[in-house]
Amino acid sequence: MKPFKYLSIAIFCCILTSCYSVRFRNVNGAPQPDPFSDRDDYYRGMAVVEFDTVISIKVSSEDFTYLIKEKEACESGKLNIIEYRNTFGGVLLSAITFGRKRKVKVKYVCEKLTN
Repeated sequence: MKPFKYLSIAIFCCILTSCYSVRFRNVNGAPQPDPFSDRDDYYRGMAVVEFDTVISIKVSSEDFTYLIKEKEACESGKLNIIEYRNTFGGVLLSAITFGRKRKVKVKYVCEKLTN
């Protein structure tokens, strides 16, 4: 019974440590407002763009670039806030595929247009 207890504690610790968010914010400029937003979190009153995707990376490549087009969301062409979220499911997918596939959850807020 003790090995099961220790194994479950180890798995629980891995799950807790593998879920985190990293947020980058530009100190210059203001976020693009959204008066119709009904969010009650950090992004209250901001126009947030969210996407969940699985990216595929070759074993030989060292980095990956995801392109955000101006037409999609950012009229100004500048980002004010970027948040990357890592989850346990994303860590498992990366481990099973040996790092070739990664699940990405990203939120970003564009910078407000200046006149």
